[in-house]
Amino acid sequence: MQIKRLIGIFFAAATAILLIYAGSGCANIIAPSGGPRDSLPPQIVRADPPNETKHFNQKKITFYFNEYVDLNDVYQNLVVSPLPKIPPQVDRKLKTVTVKWKDSLKENTTYVLNFTNVIKDITEGNKARDMLYVVSTGDYFDSLQLSGNVKMAKTVKPDSTLTVMLHSNLEDSSIFKQNPDYIARLDSSGNFLFRYLRPGTYRLYAIKSEGGSYMYTSKQQVFAFADSPIVVTQVPPPPVRLYAYVEEEKDQQPGGNAEEPELDKKEKRLKFQDNLQTGKQDLLSPFRLTFPSALKNYFPEKMVLTTDSTYTPATGYKFTLDSTRRIITMNMAWKEGTRYNLVLPRDFASDSLDRGLLRPDTIVFTARERKEYGQARITFNNLDTSEHPVLLVSQGGAIRNAFPLKSKVLDIDLYLPGEYDLQILFDRNGNNQWDPGDFIKHRQPEFIVPLDRKLTFKPNWTLEPEINLKPSP
Repeated sequence: MQIKRLIGIFFAAATAILLIYAGSGCANIIAPSGGPRDSLPPQIVRADPPNETKHFNQKKITFYFNEYVDLNDVYQNLVVSPLPKIPPQVDRKLKTVTVKWKDSLKENTTYVLNFTNVIKDITEGNKARDMLYVVSTGDYFDSLQLSGNVKMAKTVKPDSTLTVMLHSNLEDSSIFKQNPDYIARLDSSGNFLFRYLRPGTYRLYAIKSEGGSYMYTSKQQVFAFADSPIVVTQVPPPPVRLYAYVEEEKDQQPGGNAEEPELDKKEKRLKFQDNLQTGKQDLLSPFRLTFPSALKNYFPEKMVLTTDSTYTPATGYKFTLDSTRRIITMNMAWKEGTRYNLVLPRDFASDSLDRGLLRPDTIVFTARERKEYGQARITFNNLDTSEHPVLLVSQGGAIRNAFPLKSKVLDIDLYLPGEYDLQILFDRNGNNQWDPGDFIKHRQPEFIVPLDRKLTFKPNWTLEPEINLKPSP
């Protein structure tokens, strides 16, 4: 009995050991969680000198926080108003941040340091929001405000990377020659708020700052301006709306000529590309040949267009070469379902290396049929023709057509199947295209308002949507 009892104890102990090892091999070992995730931004415990100090004359400010902190793009995010000529030096160490003034302070002036998005904690990267430090070199604090909103004129959407500026110098030239008195950032909705302003009259601008400069130095900068000066008094002015624009797109070249690509000297023949889609020609578009480099010689009289398999000569077509000498366009009233043959002899064109075709070539294509297209009959409610509205139809970010709206019903014929975006251009000058602003002429940009409606064209099908319009911004 004693032996059996010992054997039973042995097997029980062995089983327990095996279960322990089995559990350690199969289960995941989970470390202690350490409590809930820290979601609070750092808080200022103390500032030296304290916030809202009057007769401020210090060159150094020290902030003490309740946890270890780090800096986040300090020279990009820190807003100091009024704007100093030399930005202050900002350093951090453990739980402290030190600001050292590098510029002389003005008398009887309220200075504001806005640390929004500048200070973050070490562990979770939580950023401080709306952290202001205010001091005055006099015996009072300026306390006036100005608010507003900035949208892009071409999309009526915000761009939070823009900076809003106030100039006490009311001359137009100030935006080109000097930094502003006050700056403010935009939030994600395009809203801005100036606080602790001194009474006065200001010019209001918005700009995309480049290289730390807050001056309008290029027509390729995003820019906006208020039509008239803003008077800031004890009675806050109504919120101001600005519309930003770019006067010249970066990909535009003076004179309209694109940069000439480098020639491939190893290539022995003249290359080109047509704009056909699977061998079919759009009934509403011209035929185009695009060359990788400019043509030196071009003989349109040698190019022949014929029809059908009998190569019957066609009539009514015309060739033109664009100003870059890289695009040949053939305009023609295409007949649906008709086969065309464009005959190109070897010497119809050559580039600067005197390369032509190695042998005659013929491009064969067929004009599309009407049944391949969709149609639309659109009814516009609340149409105000005095605002010169133009319907812009685009696909893939490229505008396909512009339709001036002269009545509440618009008929669109022959549109290739696909989904298209819609926008309304409020076309002040009636040229059927968007025009940017011009600060020198004090002309505001035109507006393009996207519609929350798309058109999906189907072959041989007519759409009949109704669209409710809103007045221009």
